[in-house]
Amino acid sequence: MISEQDLGGAWTLSSDGGAAASAAVPGCVHTDLLDAGLIPDPFLDDNENAVAWVGRTDWSYERDVAWPGPKPERIDLVFEGLDTVAAIELDGVALGTTRNMHRSYRFDVTPLVDAAPRPLRVRFTSAYREAEALREKLGARPNAYPEPFNFIRKMACSFGWDWGPTLVTAGIWRPVRLEGWSTARLATVVPLATHRDGVGRLALTLDVERTRARDLRARVLVDGAEIAALELPGTTTGARSTLDVGGVTPWSPRGHGEPTLHDLTVELLDGDVVLDRWHRRTGFRTVEIDRTGGGFVFHVNGEPVLVKGVNWIPDDVFPSRMTRERYRRRLREAADAGVNLVRVWGGGIYEDRAFYETCDELGLLVWQDFLFACACYPEEEPLYSEVVAEARENVVRLAAHPSLVTWSGNNENLWLYEAMGRATGQSWGEKYYLQTLPAIVAELDPSRPYQAGSPWPGRTDLPPNDPDHGTFHSWEVWNREDYENYRNSAPRFVAEYGWQAPPAWRTLRDAVSDEPLRPDSPGVLHHQKAEDGNGKLARGLAPHFGVPDGTDAWHYLGQLNQVRAVRTGVEHWRSWWPHTGGSILWQLNDLWPVTSWAAIDGAGRYKPLYFALRELYAERALTIQPRDGGLVVGVLNDSPHPWTGRVSVERQGTGDRHSADVEVAPRSVELVPVPGSFADAEFLVARLDDERALWFGVPDKDFAYPDAELAVTVEPVPGGLDVRVESAALARDVLLQADRIHQAAVVDRGFVTLLAGESVVFHVRAPVDLDPGSVSAPWVLTDVASVLKSHA
Repeated sequence: MISEQDLGGAWTLSSDGGAAASAAVPGCVHTDLLDAGLIPDPFLDDNENAVAWVGRTDWSYERDVAWPGPKPERIDLVFEGLDTVAAIELDGVALGTTRNMHRSYRFDVTPLVDAAPRPLRVRFTSAYREAEALREKLGARPNAYPEPFNFIRKMACSFGWDWGPTLVTAGIWRPVRLEGWSTARLATVVPLATHRDGVGRLALTLDVERTRARDLRARVLVDGAEIAALELPGTTTGARSTLDVGGVTPWSPRGHGEPTLHDLTVELLDGDVVLDRWHRRTGFRTVEIDRTGGGFVFHVNGEPVLVKGVNWIPDDVFPSRMTRERYRRRLREAADAGVNLVRVWGGGIYEDRAFYETCDELGLLVWQDFLFACACYPEEEPLYSEVVAEARENVVRLAAHPSLVTWSGNNENLWLYEAMGRATGQSWGEKYYLQTLPAIVAELDPSRPYQAGSPWPGRTDLPPNDPDHGTFHSWEVWNREDYENYRNSAPRFVAEYGWQAPPAWRTLRDAVSDEPLRPDSPGVLHHQKAEDGNGKLARGLAPHFGVPDGTDAWHYLGQLNQVRAVRTGVEHWRSWWPHTGGSILWQLNDLWPVTSWAAIDGAGRYKPLYFALRELYAERALTIQPRDGGLVVGVLNDSPHPWTGRVSVERQGTGDRHSADVEVAPRSVELVPVPGSFADAEFLVARLDDERALWFGVPDKDFAYPDAELAVTVEPVPGGLDVRVESAALARDVLLQADRIHQAAVVDRGFVTLLAGESVVFHVRAPVDLDPGSVSAPWVLTDVASVLKSHA
């Protein structure tokens, strides 16, 4: 069997001419310097600027290595990830160089290691120096941001984004080890597991690396039972086989069955001796995208799936800090919000194995972008070969994961090519997206559909961001238009859309020390990276709420407007199913504390938007929508069962009521017309079973709010407080901000609207005892009418 020696842990970090410091591997320069107290926290105030020098400095990591005990025929030094431009030396011997964060590297060090400790050194050249040198050599290319990320194969958002800081990292960011083996090893295993007509099928490809010629064989086992033995005679270095696998249960996405996983094991044998063993948990399923008539509907195991998605960016600007537990927590949060698809965005990374394994287990579909975003990318060497090697490795690496359902060539590059002014007479990436990457996927992973990019209409003769064909990014809303304009079209699939809001109050206060804290104070603006972001927030608030009176009101109304915007979009698009195949919110998460489009902020706190997703992505929901000059009640049934009953619509204040019987088939939508006499109503309520929908015909600033007369009762309970709120009249958008009580306090819901006589209980929990009186502190518990009255 292969023997491994983990080389993680303590290393020594130094810069040219600088003092040495202790370092942790996996890790990166910034986290090592931070742990050593040599730089300030770049997340605080404008410290990002104070540490900019780190990304323009060359660094070295060093430690001693040895191989005690019997020596195998081959010893490899394996780096799972180096960030990014590195030269590796062992005992003064140059092993090689790297220039790609998204690849692994393997070096034969057999003659260089024995029982005696020998120095291993990894020298990192500044990513800026590499990228700027290539830009000078190849010629500048249009780019949405003023940084050279498109000239280096590195996490693009290290160079800053409209939600992220510029913190250009370097380091050994994934595990490193010595790996000893003899005779042969399994170099790659590519299992493409599908399920059709009740039968599982495994298309298996093996690549074998040898030290000598031997007759070998590979055993293939599913759930411990051998299903095949493949012969590898003499010097054979690979095998392919397609195997029918009976008795397996198909893997299904959330809401469509169980995400059943099976143990898949491949053993490489020399006689009865196991030389190497590969194991994964995989699932058998078939995925297709129905593009009929310009549409874009995912089908898994032959069943159409309404996508209720979120876009995922790296969860930390220093991705080496990510752990399996943190991946599991964040993805569990997505699943708990009703999400069924996570899109891994093209300016980040191919995520850790733990990410995809967690998605497998939770039934979360994964849309994986190849790593190109918002720029023109050169196709010349040395970049082209790096792209090919990176793509081939990651397609193979992720093949076993049933959650992965599509590969996409890039984020917005095809769309923005002309908008960014074209790369006249220069390569710009088109070859990657339309030739190289689809050929790699077709060769290595034909079990998954490929799309040239996002957005993409599926054809070269149409505008890349055509709402009537394929995938669409909806950014006119937010950048230039009010969110009511979401209703002006029905795209076939909305792969990006969103609306900004500040982070949770405590997250903002912990990151910004401004006194007084204002929406436009220096620290707040530093943690707002979008172009004219605060201006867009203000212009988005004005038609609905006017001008907020103070920072607290700005913060509350900003959170509320984000929820209103996303609700407007999602309910509209769901009412168009299956014409609209789904939507993917920009974005689930943040990688530092910032005003952004995220539902979970950079400290891991939930914005009210997170709780709204649970309602918007529920299997069954009601919505009132303007349609064809009138109003309709959309009965949204994404469950596997029919939904029958009687829909009622009541005009508040008059007692007028209309009702109609409905029978909505599984996975479908029924639109129930609202009488024309209700069209000018200020306030409507629709009900079916336990679901309801509200319609307000005028903006909040013009709405005739009654005095809600909220009655609040606070009960101490083990682990926190139960806060009961009852209203004598309409109380719209009641919000309890638990982090204003204590930094570790959490609450189980966001905005709640109460009709007359209704009540709700907010469950506040914390690891410390909470004072019941704290609920009455300013801005802990409030509602929109109270906020608007404060600046009327």
